[in-house]
Amino acid sequence: MLNSALLLCAATLVRFTPAFAACDYATLQQATSNFISSQATGAYATVAASAAYTENFKTAAIGSGILSKPLKIDHSRSLHDTTQCATFTELIVTDRSHPYVIGTQIHYNADGTQATKIDSIVTDAGDWLFNATGTLYWASREDWFVIPVEQRNTRAVIQAAADAYLDLFNNKSVVVPWGTPCARLEGGSYTGKGAATDSCNVGVPSGVQLVNRRYVIDETVGSVDVFLNFGGATGIPDSHEFRVENGKLRFVHTMTVM
Repeated sequence: MLNSALLLCAATLVRFTPAFAACDYATLQQATSNFISSQATGAYATVAASAAYTENFKTAAIGSGILSKPLKIDHSRSLHDTTQCATFTELIVTDRSHPYVIGTQIHYNADGTQATKIDSIVTDAGDWLFNATGTLYWASREDWFVIPVEQRNTRAVIQAAADAYLDLFNNKSVVVPWGTPCARLEGGSYTGKGAATDSCNVGVPSGVQLVNRRYVIDETVGSVDVFLNFGGATGIPDSHEFRVENGKLRFVHTMTVM
């Protein structure tokens, strides 16, 4: 009798326990598609009805921020992090009336259907090496293809490659997994020449701390975006995005707010 009651109770729990969808890749791809469409129209409420919002690392009113402005987007590319249920999107706008290069990290609830936190780095005229036309020219020529499953690096390897590069700014003894070729896009300035010997090891400042790092990692394209403070805890807002192939750096993109 007791066993029958337990079985009935268990069956009832199974029947009425709600099912939660996983934060899967396709869901996050749809989320970034919705975000890009919303930015193009300025209809921010469709992606951010109740999300916390920062712009250049300062709490902002989303209704008067960049998300509320319709932008003609010339180029976009996104990372999808199913482990953290988060995304990163790079947007390039060359509109002469007001060009932008924008990086946005978005964190979602457990099933990826609702944004809970949106952080945007917005660069424009006066920011470090800003040149949206140049950024578009070089970024649109790069191939951030989907890496075959058997050749993918782990999250740990991808993050370690990014951290080594970022740690180099404050510690010249750090060993960075430089790839060859490798190209760095910094503002509108590009180190790649289209040669097999292209290198990203072309020098970085010394004695600079890059802290408060927040990562979005996508193993399918071997990439990680890192939001950080450049120059210590109160340093300027910065985004460094990395493409890693076979454990080595292949592409580096930066945005720095001055």
